[in-house]
Amino acid sequence: MKPFTYERPEDISAATLAVIERPNAKFVAGGTNLIDLMKLRIETPTHLVDVGRLPMGKIEEADGGLRIGALVRNSTLAGDARVRQTYPVLSEAILAGASGPLRNKATTGGNLLQRTRCLYFYNRDKPCNKREPGSGCSALEGVNRSNAILGASEQCIAVHPSDMAVALAALDAKVETLKASGEQRSISLTDFHTLPGAQPDIETILEPGELITAVTLPPPPPGGQSYRKVRDRASYAFALVSVAVAGDHVALGGVAAKPWRASTLEAELQSGAPPSAAVEAELAAARGYGGNDFKIPLARRVIVRTLAQAKEKGRG
Repeated sequence: MKPFTYERPEDISAATLAVIERPNAKFVAGGTNLIDLMKLRIETPTHLVDVGRLPMGKIEEADGGLRIGALVRNSTLAGDARVRQTYPVLSEAILAGASGPLRNKATTGGNLLQRTRCLYFYNRDKPCNKREPGSGCSALEGVNRSNAILGASEQCIAVHPSDMAVALAALDAKVETLKASGEQRSISLTDFHTLPGAQPDIETILEPGELITAVTLPPPPPGGQSYRKVRDRASYAFALVSVAVAGDHVALGGVAAKPWRASTLEAELQSGAPPSAAVEAELAAARGYGGNDFKIPLARRVIVRTLAQAKEKGRG
């Protein structure tokens, strides 16, 4: 780990200023991903701004939905009675991710910002455009079992690892932020993350010094909710394919560099198409890269099954 300086600001505004005023500074809260990346020298901030004790740790009712502070721990969010009863897909998704000790430490805001687990991103001996722009993408011709089938580019085929974010995408969540200028933003979760295109190192639309302060949920959509995750082992593994269904809303995980809102599938279902046909329309643009070709038929099956499961729950 490279040397770095550290500070713990007294308020949120001071935290945003501290990051923008120092070169190569980063926010840290739970640190469950950032610290690991610092140990591997993949992330090399020269200054850490600890926001872990700032007043952003409450879950509050707001406008018929919930406002979730950025510092709410994953375990707290998954176990909240309002979340379990009204947004069960979110609770299911969080509990499907990581281990209990990690969920006790990881935060809502940090979960959205965790970085890909692509093998080549973590291997500093291999080219990776996400880690070193312009160096190349080793996964294109390498081991790509876990990589993207949707929204990828010739520059990057990595996937976003979050389970929680997939459920939030299906629930039409918004991300509240504060800039160093004092300006506040409310960003749709589906717009928050970016696809790789020619700049895979840019992963969100956050500006320098912009801090996530909360995630808001609107009233839940009518209908059943369900989260289904297929992985190589039953615990502590990232999704090969995951599906979040909340009423008529569907989002996919493990298939793209961002939580993938299945808008084509949703439109097909609303027009009266059977689930199998709607899934085919959504996956028409899917592309495998050899080692992950199996993800396309796997996604078909998992989506259809999760839609049926959510429908059954809605009847109950």
